[in-house]
Amino acid sequence: MYRALVFFDLDGTLLDNDKNVPQANIDAIQQLKENNILPIISTGRNIFEINYVLKATGINTVVSANGSYIQYEGKKLKAESISKSIIEDLIDFAEKQGDGDAIGFYNNETFAITKANKLTRENYKLLRLKANVDPSFYMTNEVNFINIFNTDKDKLYQDAFKGKLSVVRNNPKALDTMKWGISKQSGIKALVNATGMQNIPTYAFGDQLNDLEMFDEVDYPVSMGNGNKINKEKADFVTTSNMDDGIPNGLRHYGLIK
Repeated sequence: MYRALVFFDLDGTLLDNDKNVPQANIDAIQQLKENNILPIISTGRNIFEINYVLKATGINTVVSANGSYIQYEGKKLKAESISKSIIEDLIDFAEKQGDGDAIGFYNNETFAITKANKLTRENYKLLRLKANVDPSFYMTNEVNFINIFNTDKDKLYQDAFKGKLSVVRNNPKALDTMKWGISKQSGIKALVNATGMQNIPTYAFGDQLNDLEMFDEVDYPVSMGNGNKINKEKADFVTTSNMDDGIPNGLRHYGLIK
């Protein structure tokens, strides 16, 4: 039985600003394992995007795509699929927005976008990914998670798809979009319940709005020093930034590592 569970967001949290895992964080995660504490990645990203992180850290339990795809000890535990009919409604709605908002379809293995534009090019360059343009991707592939590329239409999409899709801003260039009711919180709850670890203390490190529901689910939410103001207000503890040993400092604060 583990002594504790620690959930780590990636961008702005476990990763530095160049999207790499600092050695100090790798060392801290190794100490957690030695102390019989389970490190878990909880991210808006999909499994195929973070294989380099899993390899660097040795972490193999993941709540990915904001709770849409969960794996435990390297094996699929649960996946949420967005229906084709809802996707088609979303495509129609997105096409009516100005020049038409691009949409990205994802599952744990791959992704495609409906069209390329300035926002998609900037986004995937930063993530070091090459985007395949395939508007019909959803017809032949399971879709667990969607990105809607825009900078300021949060409420528009939230209102239009209330009851169908959960929409949250985690990226200045795109909206994270999941099946209704799915979030990091629901993913953590599903993982904990399926593995029988309900009575183990839980901690979570995050920095952005898609981490707020995760903060509601754990016993000890920790905001990064570079985090959103709301995250800091909700946190049990505010550690230093992701560029200033925020992870090891936060873990030491709770006595999880030395």
